[in-house]
Amino acid sequence: MQDLIDQISLNKQKIDELIQNVGLDKIRESLTQLHRESEDPNLWNDQERAQKILKQVNDLQDELSGWEHLSARINDALELAKLNDESLRPELEKEISSLNLEVNQKELSTLLSGKYDRGNAILAIHAGAGGTEAHDWASMLQRMYLRWAEEHNYLCDIVDFTPGEEAGTKTITLTITGKYAYGKLKSEKGTHRLVRLSPFDAAHRRHTSFAMVEVLPEAIDDDSIEIPADEIRIDVFKSSGAGGQNVQKNSTAVRLLHIPTGIIVTCQNERSQTQNRENAMKVLKSRLLDIKHQEQEKELGELRGEYVKAEWGSQIRSYVLHPYQMVKDHRTDFEVGNAQSVLDGNLDGFMEAYLKFLCKSK
Repeated sequence: MQDLIDQISLNKQKIDELIQNVGLDKIRESLTQLHRESEDPNLWNDQERAQKILKQVNDLQDELSGWEHLSARINDALELAKLNDESLRPELEKEISSLNLEVNQKELSTLLSGKYDRGNAILAIHAGAGGTEAHDWASMLQRMYLRWAEEHNYLCDIVDFTPGEEAGTKTITLTITGKYAYGKLKSEKGTHRLVRLSPFDAAHRRHTSFAMVEVLPEAIDDDSIEIPADEIRIDVFKSSGAGGQNVQKNSTAVRLLHIPTGIIVTCQNERSQTQNRENAMKVLKSRLLDIKHQEQEKELGELRGEYVKAEWGSQIRSYVLHPYQMVKDHRTDFEVGNAQSVLDGNLDGFMEAYLKFLCKSK
């Protein structure tokens, strides 16, 4: 049983180190303080603040319980292994396999420590030049991210969608709701390149297509972004997409122009003009938050002498379907030989490699 004891001991060592790095004592202190605030009899006079506090309490309680439960499982497994009873081996091997997976997930969660990493994400895909070929590539990426989100039980809503002229997707904007959605998806921001034999070319020649993926943190609770009413121009128009007679007959689609920056956001997927306006404001706020972060990074980078402007042409990842199959991330050098698996939503390896890359580069 010594082999099993060694495996469990390794997990115990990892978890003990992670717990120390996370600082569970600080989490407990924060919970105590939030519980005091939640007991204030006047708390619900400000419902927005009350709901925010309760959400923080639930999130911290879940995190604390998760660490404590996993640590207890490891200790229990270690005690069973030390009984040196071979009849327990099948049960312990199954538990060790489960523990390995959970410890790996916990290790990954410690890399998601940014301000917005725990929150929801707004993901937009824009087809590059190339007409139908590029539009088809954008739709393949759309399917890939929807598959990934479904596999991780994230809720996806289409905010805006413009189809390609003949096929595929010209541009699409999605909200992806769930814990760590932004933290995981931020690895996808940038230009994605596809090399394949084109199904739209009669001569069946090899084509290269590009699409830009934009990933933003949902900025609902961010107080640093305020948009005065006089800085926005709002236009309404009839939806050009599917949605039934109500959408086609009434001007429910909304276009926002942020005058100082020139940013334009459209939303036409909801039947209600009010809902479309709220969703468009959400996306606009998130884009302004992203600009603010980029300016801060540029300022810090220039002070350090290391800032490099992100350009359309600098692809982050290549997907090669011909003459061989491979998907390679050019930032981390992480690659997978089964391209179809990646296009079916198997992105976790790329995301984990990127988070570790970020951690090392800090």
